[in-house]
Amino acid sequence: SPADALTCDQNHAYQAEQLAFDNLSMDMFVQFTDHDTCTGQPTLFGTTGLAMDYFDGNTVTALWNYAQNYAMSDNNYDTNFGPSTPGALNLISGDDGGGFAVSPATGQKESDPGSIGSVGTNGVGTVYGDLDPAYDDCSDGGHTSTNPVGVMTGRNIGNLLNARNITWGWFQGGFVPSSHSGGFSVCGASSENIGGVAAAKYSPHHNPFEYYASTANPKHLAPTSEAEIGMTDRANHQYDLSLFYKTLQDGNMPAVSFLKAAEAQDAHPGYSDPLDEQKFIVNTVNAIEKSKFWASTAIVITYDDSDGWYDHQPSPIVNGSNDSTLDNALCEGHTVGLGGRNDRCGFGPRLPLVVISPYTRQNYVSHNLTNQASVITFIEDNWLNGQRAAGGSFDSISGSLDAANGVLDTNVKPHLTPVILNPNTGEVVSG
Repeated sequence: SPADALTCDQNHAYQAEQLAFDNLSMDMFVQFTDHDTCTGQPTLFGTTGLAMDYFDGNTVTALWNYAQNYAMSDNNYDTNFGPSTPGALNLISGDDGGGFAVSPATGQKESDPGSIGSVGTNGVGTVYGDLDPAYDDCSDGGHTSTNPVGVMTGRNIGNLLNARNITWGWFQGGFVPSSHSGGFSVCGASSENIGGVAAAKYSPHHNPFEYYASTANPKHLAPTSEAEIGMTDRANHQYDLSLFYKTLQDGNMPAVSFLKAAEAQDAHPGYSDPLDEQKFIVNTVNAIEKSKFWASTAIVITYDDSDGWYDHQPSPIVNGSNDSTLDNALCEGHTVGLGGRNDRCGFGPRLPLVVISPYTRQNYVSHNLTNQASVITFIEDNWLNGQRAAGGSFDSISGSLDAANGVLDTNVKPHLTPVILNPNTGEVVSG
């Protein structure tokens, strides 16, 4: 219920989720992903079997109303099993393979078996855990620790958009530095959730572009001017979330924008919740719907992992893995296809996907098979004439959002009257 919105975080690790699936019997979530206590966090709701719980429209009211007025999917999945970082990487490249860990002090490759799996003789493997990005001053708590940090090779959707001169940007809460120390930018700003508990605004391992040297902004530099937002300048397409609302208001919104809320509003159990998330989503959607861009915009709401919550729906396993230290029979029984790298087993758990646009059928549920990489498949189809990232990306086998019976249908007559919601209650105000 809304009174229990702040819950414990569940175990959503790569191996734990496979074990919870129990070879697609979907009956071992309590044993492998359930967290029934929250150590040192008395404001959080926890109970035995919490992983089996769910929120309905009384709590996720805004998402409920958006789904009824626009479109959602009931067949959308985490590209791989596992936590936030692999999900974020798959969102922008369709590939969490080709990564390695380095020392934050020397930049030399080093072992990090809890985050990088199936490492080859060249020290390169697959990112399956949540290490921070190497090209980010705010990683490791502003470099106050010496944990290994991650580097990704290959191309992401930012590289492809740059090559075609398409404007784009990643906008994240807390990206603007709060201070500087020892030559590093520090992201020390925080905000409170509904329980009055402060959480750091910026989470480095939630920003996938900072793992790639080509699309990173290590010092968190601001753009040279508002007119440069979406262009390649010193900010390199990485911005504070506040700049999205400014450029939206002033009429300079990039063609493609990725938005990530500050931690207190990003819905991650353990420090956020659906009610705080609702304020972020509704305020953002309302602002876009009231702008000059609404008639040509599609807003995609989806998630970087399932947090280990139970779902009865087994996923189709389209890419296997044969890592004896992490995989079980579910993944070992399928071919290691894309890129030939282990620890990329998927699809993982089912994830919500809601699309808000004049170009959706209203109150529509799409059954088309999609996953996190379907977002870049749609971007590639819409702006890049179907170009694919290659190199083992899931984009090559991912259903697009704009397809027959998909969540988007650009052939329908657009319904331009926006549905405006109350950010505090999620209730429909107009439309």
